[in-house]
Amino acid sequence: MFRRAFWFTAGAAAGVWATTKVNRQLKKLTPESLAAQAADKAVEAGHRLKDFALDVKAGMTQREDELNDALGLHQDPDRPDNVTALPGARRPRAIEHDQHDKTTPRPKFSYNRNEDH
Repeated sequence: MFRRAFWFTAGAAAGVWATTKVNRQLKKLTPESLAAQAADKAVEAGHRLKDFALDVKAGMTQREDELNDALGLHQDPDRPDNVTALPGARRPRAIEHDQHDKTTPRPKFSYNRNEDH
């Protein structure tokens, strides 16, 4: 008699456990649950992508500083535009407007080869 009661109780417990397990899995497969899971995964992927971009930017800045130190490029505090210059490079002379002849025609476009055409 105790044997039958034990197996009956064990079978009922296994049935309840299996039923709850199946119901949980079915709830995970509802459209609302799938949408929430997809949104969570997208947010998580966005955070990982942002962290990766910040790591890349930090690495780029560090490498740029290393290269600037290796090449001897430093900020020149005397220059108003704070453009980096090679050591020993000369600053361009300012052209005085009085030096130019006012009768000389000036070109209407620049000859800068680096411009986009």
